[in-house]
Amino acid sequence: MKVYNHLYESLFFKIIFIVSLITSGISFVHAQRTLTVGGTNWSVAVPSITEAGTNYTGSYESETNQILLAASVPLLLGSGKVSVHYEANPTWHSSLILSAKRTGNGTTACLACSITGGTTYLTLSTTDIELFRIQALLALASYSNIPVQLGVSGVSVTIPAASYNSRIVFTISSL
Repeated sequence: MKVYNHLYESLFFKIIFIVSLITSGISFVHAQRTLTVGGTNWSVAVPSITEAGTNYTGSYESETNQILLAASVPLLLGSGKVSVHYEANPTWHSSLILSAKRTGNGTTACLACSITGGTTYLTLSTTDIELFRIQALLALASYSNIPVQLGVSGVSVTIPAASYNSRIVFTISSL
């Protein structure tokens, strides 16, 4: 029993998941659409296993505002699609599943603007997937502090002990 306990504690100390963000100050511009990404790196704290034959919980969530986005789309019937994907940085295990969701609308002074979609977890892949949309009807749609929460699932003792890292990439484009 003691040998198994030590083995699983050893795995705990070696498995670290870190999600790196493209931090504030970097903007993606496309036809007057802008997107600025802020927040902090997320390091998942996986608790140690204390009993042989036990597995990890499997799913972990970041703070609800782990990432804060600022986005704007042009005047008069302008729209923007915010997409997201991940990149291994440098290593990611295929059994680990990253997901993201928008947990609020952020703040805006625009009364005739809307933000829709992305309020349930979307599984991320290495290709872009739409997270949410912004629509400007009569004015510039400018939102700040749009909160995004991250999740990781598939954590198991069957995954080799290592540090797995990825980078979450957000883009904005026209519809």
